Amino acid sequence: MNQFRPKGFIRPLQPELQSIKRAMDTALIFITLYVSLHIYGEPFDREYLGLFIVCTVLFGIFAEHQEIYHGWRGDPLFDDAVRILLSWIVAFALIASSFFVFDLGFEYSRQVLELWLPLAPLSIIMLHSLRRSTLSYLRMHGLNTRNYAILGGNSLGKRLNAALTEMPWLGYSFVGFFDDRIENKQRRQDEDMVDVIVGDFKELLERAQRGEIDHIYITLPLRAEKRINQLIRELADSTVSVNIVPDFFTFNLMQSKLSSVKGIPVVSVFDTPLNSSLDGAVKRLEDLLLCAIILPIIAIPMLIIAIAIKITSPGPVIFKQMRYGVKGEQIEVWKFRSMSVCENGDSIKQATANDSRVTPLGGFLRRTSLDELPQFLNVLSGTMSVVGPRPHAVAHNEYYRKQIQGYMLRHKMKPGITGLAQISGCRGETETIDKMERRIHHDLEYIRQWSVILDLKIVILTVFKGFVGQQAY
Repeated sequence: MNQFRPKGFIRPLQPELQSIKRAMDTALIFITLYVSLHIYGEPFDREYLGLFIVCTVLFGIFAEHQEIYHGWRGDPLFDDAVRILLSWIVAFALIASSFFVFDLGFEYSRQVLELWLPLAPLSIIMLHSLRRSTLSYLRMHGLNTRNYAILGGNSLGKRLNAALTEMPWLGYSFVGFFDDRIENKQRRQDEDMVDVIVGDFKELLERAQRGEIDHIYITLPLRAEKRINQLIRELADSTVSVNIVPDFFTFNLMQSKLSSVKGIPVVSVFDTPLNSSLDGAVKRLEDLLLCAIILPIIAIPMLIIAIAIKITSPGPVIFKQMRYGVKGEQIEVWKFRSMSVCENGDSIKQATANDSRVTPLGGFLRRTSLDELPQFLNVLSGTMSVVGPRPHAVAHNEYYRKQIQGYMLRHKMKPGITGLAQISGCRGETETIDKMERRIHHDLEYIRQWSVILDLKIVILTVFKGFVGQQAY
């Protein structure tokens, strides 16, 4: 007899408690503003009400971007505090800059704002700390605790157990690892399995049926789909909560994100960190602000270099070369000419030590990276970024994309004037595949870890160690 079994959809976990947390933080923002006004004898009028509303909305936007209210993060309290503080400062800075640029006709007490600026985020941080401490204390004393077991004693299971152990406020008590492969030594080595296995699946099922286990996490490899399906069918003969943890870490993930399409889960394997409009706008604003600071400083040196090139060797001052930009699209990159030739074809030879093509002035420009200064004009035009993977000539891209797996993933972001690879010592000739692989490794790591803070760190380190290199010919 055929039986219809609805498969259903997967809904995102959005506990009502998250809404309560947002409401409590909003209340704290209001209370701290009211207290600040009361201390300095200022009335709570429409202007301050508008300020409260705008600050709360902007803080909520940046807090969501920083995933402050997302569950299951397991991050240390210090990291949570940094995200709260950063979200508030950015929100406050946007409002302050709007008052500076536009004359909105509002007048606020400077003393009130100076008190409210630190008081609001510190109050929110204290509330989050108190919440964590209280939950941890109650659950350590046996209130609302739950037992969990992991089916799959492999590296993924170990990572999951470590993550849950770091969150004592969840009140989870670990029963142990269970795995049918306990007797197969070869498979234990292949799967990097844990040393201590409590039992096999039969014992896990029996303990679940006796009510000794509340949650089971299945961390078996993706290739065990049929086995997982069979195990879930048998676990349906119990009241245990079953969770599947797919082992996506077998892939070389880059900016991986979990999303859904009408309840259908979708996991991105390769993605760009600038996938959202907000991140893209922040990165572009960062580039424009850095150009506004740097271009006035380098304008006169650029003029002197241009005159020196024109006097010392025949040919154009600016060398324009086609390179790959974001999404692998070809862009025209500007440099001060440092060679007696302007190669821009299908076959381009990299500069080497004592290269006869490099002019005397060009050698100095290349060693100090001063030949890259015109690329700030590329940044202004939007084809490059101040920080990002360095662009390579089209001919080099076509060669290395066939030699190095994942090479083209570096074009998920705009190319940069400087990058993580450059401050890590990866400059100059890449005469071996190993050298290029090391450079690509840093490029992809930059894309994985991208943030405004990382960009600023790279810019600062470039000033001290990224411009001059012994391997830059």
